[in-house]
Amino acid sequence: MIGIGEFFALASAFAWGVAVILFRLSGQQLGPFALNLFKNVLMLVLLTPTILVAHGTAWPAISAGNWAVLLLSGFIGIGIADTLFFRALNSLGPSRTAIGSMLLSPFVILLSFAFLGERLGALQWFGVVLTLIGVTVVNWRRTHPLAPKADRSGVLALGAAMALMASGIVMAKPALETEPFIWAVQIRVIGGVGGMLIMMWVQRRQARVLAEFARATAWKRTIAASFVGTYVAMLMWLAGYKYADASIAAVLNETSAVFVLILAAAFLKERMVARQWLGSLLAAIGVLVVVAG
Repeated sequence: MIGIGEFFALASAFAWGVAVILFRLSGQQLGPFALNLFKNVLMLVLLTPTILVAHGTAWPAISAGNWAVLLLSGFIGIGIADTLFFRALNSLGPSRTAIGSMLLSPFVILLSFAFLGERLGALQWFGVVLTLIGVTVVNWRRTHPLAPKADRSGVLALGAAMALMASGIVMAKPALETEPFIWAVQIRVIGGVGGMLIMMWVQRRQARVLAEFARATAWKRTIAASFVGTYVAMLMWLAGYKYADASIAAVLNETSAVFVLILAAAFLKERMVARQWLGSLLAAIGVLVVVAG
């Protein structure tokens, strides 16, 4: 039977798939940095009443050490990693970025092995491989070659983004397990937003970001996409890591690519070819093997 952690990891992947469709429908009205900043600031706002409902008005008895770990985790995993990810997206394009993003699972598994003492059984390793193969088959497509310099820069940025994202979540997992959950999420987001504001100031891009906000018009869909993609998906994403082994949660999160494909076929009328159906089936079987193992 599927555990609560595995359920949250899969639900997070589905929620992110829904958010991607909403972002596509809303159009690319904000640049990557501005959109990421908006989503995370919205998350801070939404988490405030959530904390009051879940934990009341009392100030949490979170140790200074865990405050520091969660803030650093957010700075690394949201502020720096997301910025590098969007830089890679601009350089490599969505198809190659989606494939390269599968580096997150191996990084999480490796770091969880080294720092959390997690171990996967032989059957689960088989499921991991099967899931990653399925997601690769789903996303694989021929793309035009890129300029060598842009290619190398994008690959390095993507690899660094996945390594830092994995570091941030593995670093935060012990605190997520022991501290009040919504407070832990909020502290992590504060670290991420604070990191982005520092980077915006250092790079002197305040005027550019404000200009993008001023030009934007389709705010209803952007807010809906940000709500689903940041508030709903992130809470379930972190809950998956709280209640399941980080190694397993990371693999199950990879199914978001399959959900995006199926939802795009259903709502955007994008045609799925036989190869993509096959990849979806392999990924689904891999997920079942990981959970059952």
